[in-house]
Amino acid sequence: MNNQSSLSIPEIETDRLRLRVPSMADWPSYAAFMASDRAEHMGGPFSQAAAWGMFCHDVAQWPLMGHGSLMIERRDDGTCIGQVGINAGPLFPEHELGWLLFPCFEGRGYALEAAAALRKWGFEILGLKTLVSYVHRNNDKSRRLAERLGARLDETAGRHDPEDVVYRHVVAAT
Repeated sequence: MNNQSSLSIPEIETDRLRLRVPSMADWPSYAAFMASDRAEHMGGPFSQAAAWGMFCHDVAQWPLMGHGSLMIERRDDGTCIGQVGINAGPLFPEHELGWLLFPCFEGRGYALEAAAALRKWGFEILGLKTLVSYVHRNNDKSRRLAERLGARLDETAGRHDPEDVVYRHVVAAT
């Protein structure tokens, strides 16, 4: 994708959630998540410096690639509960749909709702025909989420981590 510096970062709303631009207020929760054992399926736990680089990477993709990560916020109380993103660039063989939820927010369908909304935006606004989700083979929760989203295992897809399995999302036929 060409430089998209004129593209504004979207705010996407669902029934319960607002997907919005990351802010410095999100950093402490993000850093704590990345430093915890919960980041193990993403290659962590990570140092503060590594987590900062990842946080900045998520934001930097917007002007560079025209997409990136959005924080997941509950609309009813404004609590930031995690992140969802479309990633690309030299670290990703294909456009990736990824997600993470902070502790205490799993099991309520938030990740499913957020990922489905951003995937729809990627297909409809970016014009992507496919996305993949790179999931560590032992991350059963994320594997089940990819399957609930309708993604299918793609054994032939490239991957940057040999421990990942790849789930492919495709535009629904109309």
